[in-house]
Amino acid sequence: MTVLTPANQLTLLRMLLIPAFVILIVYGHLGWAIVFFITAGINVALDCLIARWWGQNTTLGAWLDPMADKLLLVTTFVVLTMPWFGLANPFPIWLTVLIISRDIGIVLTVSIVNLAIGPRTFRPSIYGKIATATYIITAVAAMIFNYLGYHSVIVDLGIYSCLAITLLSGLHYIWHASRILNAPAS
Repeated sequence: MTVLTPANQLTLLRMLLIPAFVILIVYGHLGWAIVFFITAGINVALDCLIARWWGQNTTLGAWLDPMADKLLLVTTFVVLTMPWFGLANPFPIWLTVLIISRDIGIVLTVSIVNLAIGPRTFRPSIYGKIATATYIITAVAAMIFNYLGYHSVIVDLGIYSCLAITLLSGLHYIWHASRILNAPAS
C-alpha cells in the first residue's frame, strides 16, 4: 500500500485549509471562514470513512490525522482570541492558553513516559473526545455569532463548557499517566 493514500491526501488538504481559514478571518470574511471550517469538518469525516472502510490506515495517517485536527483547533482558538479583529464573541485568552497548555502537557507526558519506561499506548480518552467535540461546537457557535455581529450567551456557555471539560480531561490524562508509571513492569 502506498503511504500517500487518499485518506492521507485528505488530511494534507485539511492542513492546507488552515492558512486560508486564518486569512479569511484576518480580512474579515467571516462567512467564508465558516465555510472553510465546515469544509475541514467534512474532510475529517471523509478521511475517517476512507481510512476505516477501505483499510487505508497507515502509520503516517496515525500521526498526521490527529496533528491536523490539533492544528486546526488550536489555530481556530488562537485566531478567535485575538482582540484586534473586533469580534463580537472573542475567546478569552485564559481559555486558549489553558487548552494549548493541556495539549502540550499531554504530548510531554506521553513523551516522558515513553522515554522513561518504554513505548506505551495512550488511547484518546472519552473526556478528550468530549473536549474536542465541545471545542468544535463552541468554535462554530462563536464563528456564526461573530458573523452575525452580536454577542451570544450560547458562546459564553460554550466557553465555560470548554473550561470544565479541559480541566476534567487534563486531570484524567494525569491520572491515566500515573497509573501507567506506577504499574508493575511486565
